[in-house]
Amino acid sequence: MLLDGQGYRDSLRRYAPRVFLNGERIESVADEPLLEPGIAAVASTYDFAHHEAHRSLLTARQGTSGQTVNRMLHINETSEDLLTKLEATRLVCREVGCAQRYLSHDALNAIFQATKRTDDAQGTDYHDRFLGYLHRVQDEDLTLGVAMTDAKGDRSLRPGQQTNPDVYVHVKDRRPDGIVISGTKAIVTGAPYMHEFLVMPCRTHRPEDAAFAVCCAVPVDAEGVTIVTRPAGRPREAAAKFSAKFGQSTGVVIFEDVFVPNDCVFLDGECEEGGFLTTSYATHHRHSCIGARAGFGDLLIGAGALVSEANGLDIGRHGHIRDAMVELITITESFFACGIAASVYCTADPAGSVMPDPVFSNIGKLLLATKIYDMHRVAHYVSGGMIVALPGPDEDHNPETRAALSEVLGGRSDFPAEKRLEVSRLIEDLTASHQGGWYSIISLHGGGSPEAMKREIWRNYPVMERVDLVDRLLDRGVLDVGERVSKQPGRCCVTGCQVPDRVQADRSLSPALETHDH
Repeated sequence: MLLDGQGYRDSLRRYAPRVFLNGERIESVADEPLLEPGIAAVASTYDFAHHEAHRSLLTARQGTSGQTVNRMLHINETSEDLLTKLEATRLVCREVGCAQRYLSHDALNAIFQATKRTDDAQGTDYHDRFLGYLHRVQDEDLTLGVAMTDAKGDRSLRPGQQTNPDVYVHVKDRRPDGIVISGTKAIVTGAPYMHEFLVMPCRTHRPEDAAFAVCCAVPVDAEGVTIVTRPAGRPREAAAKFSAKFGQSTGVVIFEDVFVPNDCVFLDGECEEGGFLTTSYATHHRHSCIGARAGFGDLLIGAGALVSEANGLDIGRHGHIRDAMVELITITESFFACGIAASVYCTADPAGSVMPDPVFSNIGKLLLATKIYDMHRVAHYVSGGMIVALPGPDEDHNPETRAALSEVLGGRSDFPAEKRLEVSRLIEDLTASHQGGWYSIISLHGGGSPEAMKREIWRNYPVMERVDLVDRLLDRGVLDVGERVSKQPGRCCVTGCQVPDRVQADRSLSPALETHDH
């Protein structure tokens, strides 16, 4: 069943989560004005699936069931699936800023891979459990919140060393029919208006911390779940030309002795596979973030061109404006090109799905994370300084100032002054308001910090292949004798660096040859 936006709103009324916002208990999430911009953004992913022009992007055939499902819940099977998901995410986010629901997609794909890997290695039945859950989620067209980032407490200590164990979500008790979890997830996108949470580990855990390596599904209104959230966007603010309509809420989710039945438990103490799940999710999510921020770039490009027109500047004739706009276009399309490359160079997973290339996914996410401030800078540059002192929209209706403002704050004579003010306020909302600062922060840290992306790029990039290339060009002959072995995981052998057999033989004949290859 494919819901539309109204159906999604109605579905939220079937749940009664315990939600606190600005110190007050929220009785009905679906009817709370301070959350409406976030609900509207998610609702767009439902409505686009019914729009004739966008149906091919926002829907897909699920291979494990044969059913048509929303793209945001689909398990990718081909490079084309990844490209389509990237385009779908960009399409929706250029309309609503951040669609949020693509996180559901990223987590489902990661768990699909991780449960198959765990079953193959441990003889468990997690994958079948997950397939049953996946098909129910797709049939009901749910939106899932990703509860991954733990509160973490003292960052210098591992989970089991924390004074308060509840700074990480962990298994507190095990029963024949399920597990009991407690702990805190600190950054959960769209928390109050999700249907269920997918709880996942945020790091690779050691065996002594196996209780923290848990993955499971929990309804938002399960007993023991408390959500402490913030408003979505800038609701009720007349100056918020974009974020009063579309926004995003994030929440702290506290799990206190929450029971999870076995059929909703997808990892329980498998540390190595939990680490794979974390990395897999990061790759899928960073790939999706590329599409999302490209959509945000589309908003800034359009606003920049429109405000330049309103200011009376011909971009084709005024080189400084053209250069700035080309910089904005270059930034946006550069990281989106990385998303395309990650899709094209995907790899097949044993589970039957595909994984975006991790190097291109992480480079694209690193670019958007660090260039978001340049995108804002360019938007400020082409808009001029008016957004600094622009009066609030209430003055547009003040009979004592309205006429004067329209006369002196207008630009081109054939461009309505009101439209110039509106596009200026839009740029302010997206880049210079507290909401604009928030967009910067989630671009920088959402999906992991830049340091995490740098680690993944270095870990996966075939540096030693490049070294071997130079060796061949320099005619050193090192490659041919097989004595150079990469230190990068997965680049030489399963067990890591080993002493070549020939050197071992030489050592047995001559004890004086006590050298090391690395």
